[in-house]
Amino acid sequence: METKKLRDCFWIWGHDAGCHHASAANKANIYKLPGVNRMGPWEGAEYLGIPNCCRVVYGGKPEAPFDAESERLRPFKQVVWSIMGDASSKRNDNGGDDLDEVLRQARKYPNITGGVLDDFFRAASRDARMSVERLKEIRDRLHGAPRPLKLWMVYYAALLEIDYSAWLELVDVVSFWFWNSDQLADAEDSLARFVRAVPRKERFAGCYLYNYGDIRPMTPEEMEFQLTLYRKLIHRGDIHGVIVCSNTVADIGLDAPEYLKRFLEKYGDEEVRLSL
Repeated sequence: METKKLRDCFWIWGHDAGCHHASAANKANIYKLPGVNRMGPWEGAEYLGIPNCCRVVYGGKPEAPFDAESERLRPFKQVVWSIMGDASSKRNDNGGDDLDEVLRQARKYPNITGGVLDDFFRAASRDARMSVERLKEIRDRLHGAPRPLKLWMVYYAALLEIDYSAWLELVDVVSFWFWNSDQLADAEDSLARFVRAVPRKERFAGCYLYNYGDIRPMTPEEMEFQLTLYRKLIHRGDIHGVIVCSNTVADIGLDAPEYLKRFLEKYGDEEVRLSL
């Protein structure tokens, strides 16, 4: 059993500043985001009051070596670096992961505690971007590092009906995400199924600050719904934390980041007791 503050259960999903305004495919603002994003992962997290970071490659950026970015991430309590970037990070397809670089960064920076696989299951074809055998190799190398590291994976509510147990069994931490408002409306039921699917894993809920699936801002009601639910589930022990996406929308004039900021100011010092 581990006791910590509620805010210590929150992580920022860290991407390069501005990258959501210019999609990797055609450099267009396909999500119709307002304003200009200048906050990087640390600046966004500091503004919101979030102490940890999943630093994830998006559209193939950043590229190795990651040293300069790891230096900027020093203030975080914990950092999990990207082994596999988002679906548009084509260098990570067909076995081109960044495992060696993540292991090298972990040897240099003691706040790096793991590696994460983004968009691991393809939404369209519903297959995995990596074989079970390669995933096991990655897990074994992370666990066998001089300072053992955890393996994280992204999992979407839209894929909950598919049996991915062969892959999910190999990871240490799974984050669960709702892409649009229809999925978010069913979050409580879906998260209960998620908990049953991965009972012996660390479980995180994903919290979008923008509704990318429906291409519109998150409403205050949607923010209240998800944060109230996630707080309850953390205290109940069903989930171990929340990952917030992202610094890329923290400073562009949206209501959702301000709602989260106020939420953490109000509840962040609550003590929670967590166990696997």
